[in-house]
Amino acid sequence: MNPTPRAVVIGAGLGGLAAAIRLLDQGYDVTVLERRAGLGGRAYQLVDGGYTFDMGPSLITMPWLLEELYALAGTSSAEQLRLRPLDPFYRIWWMDDPRYFDFTGSDERMKAEIAKFSPADAARYDAFMARSKAIHEEGILVAGRKPFLRLADFLGLVPTMLRLDAIRPLSSFVGRYFSEPHVRQAFDFHSLFIGGDPGRVPAIYTALSYLQVADGVWYADGGVASVVRSLGALVEKGGGRIRTETAVARIETVGGRVSGVRTVGGEHFPADLVVSNADASLTRTRLLGEQERDALPWRFRKPRQTMSCFLLFLGTTRRWEKLHHHTLIVGRDYQGFIRDVTRRRRIPEDISVYLHAPSVTEPAMAAPGGESIYVLLPVPNLSSGDDWAIRGPELRDRVVRFLEEGFGLEGLSSSIAVEHRFTPADFASQLGAADGNAFAIEPSLLQSAYFRQPNRDRTVGGLYYVGAGTHPGGGIPGVLLTAEVTAGLIRSDAQAGRVALPGGRRTAA
Repeated sequence: MNPTPRAVVIGAGLGGLAAAIRLLDQGYDVTVLERRAGLGGRAYQLVDGGYTFDMGPSLITMPWLLEELYALAGTSSAEQLRLRPLDPFYRIWWMDDPRYFDFTGSDERMKAEIAKFSPADAARYDAFMARSKAIHEEGILVAGRKPFLRLADFLGLVPTMLRLDAIRPLSSFVGRYFSEPHVRQAFDFHSLFIGGDPGRVPAIYTALSYLQVADGVWYADGGVASVVRSLGALVEKGGGRIRTETAVARIETVGGRVSGVRTVGGEHFPADLVVSNADASLTRTRLLGEQERDALPWRFRKPRQTMSCFLLFLGTTRRWEKLHHHTLIVGRDYQGFIRDVTRRRRIPEDISVYLHAPSVTEPAMAAPGGESIYVLLPVPNLSSGDDWAIRGPELRDRVVRFLEEGFGLEGLSSSIAVEHRFTPADFASQLGAADGNAFAIEPSLLQSAYFRQPNRDRTVGGLYYVGAGTHPGGGIPGVLLTAEVTAGLIRSDAQAGRVALPGGRRTAA
């Protein structure tokens, strides 16, 4: 009997671990190789001095996707995690207005929040949500669960998107329903969670606001890293192997098909198929060693990367009533801020930040009496040419001063007991992100679905992709769906004889 076919997964992020679980379920012999010392990729965790910080995603939405994944491994989220619903999901503050906006899952409370700014806009909330629901159910949940390998697949989706008005820019779509500027900002900023400029991404991403209302926003005790740890444990329980501190140097091929991977240390791992959870833009150019013009043969131009982020991780010795689990602080020039970081490629003059303080919900995430605060400031990626050895300290002081003097976290600077930062240069060096991006390839219309890096490589047999850079895209739900789509492709390819088929025989190439 032939040996069980071998699958190597490059990267132990959420996409790589989810793919490993699905491939184990199909019967493959799975090895996961991770360059960093721990699991998670962009969902890494930092622990220092009694303070715990998630370093990447912090919002858990569409928890039923996790439930489906756990069911494949013979368990459930209730057995693996303690998930808590957040209420409100986040509080939005504006620097030009004393009012705040609590984003919740209650229709009546949402209308009341909108009415604080515009009763007329509140009256249009139901219509907005009805259209957003249709886009979510007919667009995201359909398109996000199937591959787009042919242009015809994309063209087949266009009539639905035109009927739902989901192709126009997101900010323009939101403007059809809401006219008051603060209300518009409360409903069009969600694409920033996956690195998308609301003025450039298609309105299909209005589903991001709907899915939060429909399924809630959740927190897992221990942070998103607890989800990562549970998935890693299920991979090993299912017979898979995970190797950390094992960086892949190249994907090896024979006759146009993958034959294995070789690590930076020279170790060879033979493989019948390879799934890359590494940066999709760089998998071919770095790991296959091909030139850019050959690496992306279906594209007319080099893919545009998302903005990056400047991250501060602050462990404080005191707490503030003004902090919620998730807090957004919008500067006085919101539109200029977005243009600066996404189009002009410069450090914004007027800043807006996102704060994640899990210790508000789970005090054990911080030292007694303190807070664990993750500060995210969108900034240009490395294509801006900024020297982060210089800009990092400057921006750190500016952000802390903004929070302390502008937002009102009095005594912040003197209460900092633990501090770390992460810059675009770190996204590039530690995560292998093209141009130091924070969210992979920008989710614009012509970089979505068929025009995004496909889940199956178009020229190298046996090479597949998962993660934010492939279809359907970023965010925890998007990344989990990439693993579902890719595993489905591998199953159908095995049945068609394109890759090794588990079950005691190897099909013809």
